[in-house]
Amino acid sequence: MDLPYYLYSPRRGFAPPAVGFPPGHLLAEYLARLLLTGVRVTTSRNRMDFNADHFDLFEMPHTFRLDASVLDKRFREIQTQVHPDKFVQAGDSERRLSLQWATRVNEAYQILKKPLSRAQYLLNLAGHDVAAENNNAMPPEFLMEQMEWREAVAEARHAHDQDELEQLYHRVKRRMKKRYEQLAELLDDQHDHAEAADRVRRLMFLEKLLFEIDDAMAALET
Repeated sequence: MDLPYYLYSPRRGFAPPAVGFPPGHLLAEYLARLLLTGVRVTTSRNRMDFNADHFDLFEMPHTFRLDASVLDKRFREIQTQVHPDKFVQAGDSERRLSLQWATRVNEAYQILKKPLSRAQYLLNLAGHDVAAENNNAMPPEFLMEQMEWREAVAEARHAHDQDELEQLYHRVKRRMKKRYEQLAELLDDQHDHAEAADRVRRLMFLEKLLFEIDDAMAALET
């Protein structure tokens, strides 16, 4: 049995169209019609595509350098339209589908707002899997530096040296900032995906190290 679909207008609410939902359409297409036809959204076609990639969903350029304020604004706009609270009076199918859309939008936003996951996503779109679990052959000098830093973290934690931990934290943050600047050049300017994937793997190590330092500082504060 074909599901009916509804037009939505901020002024008029839901209104059934003259014809029913065409048979054979995908669930995502049904939801796009259900929620967004007739609503002013951030897409130029006045509708969202459930299968669009994260950048297209928010009408953002496919680049690592990203205007976070624009992303935040478009996320809030779309979430306002698809949030399940707007469909509390709708049927079970509509509420379920609005939840799927809200989840889809939130997941896309979480990936794009974080630089490391954004870089990984861009590489995946370009067909370059970072494969961090299968490619840990990092340069010996990089691995040695990681070991030295972790030893310093362990020693500072054991000595309850909060100042040393904070210094290590800021050193790692500065190193990561430099790496991210290099990553932006590799992804946006040079389009060197292989080298960018190497930088992402290095940043994964540094992110983990930063978490360990943060965890050590938190342990000393308790």
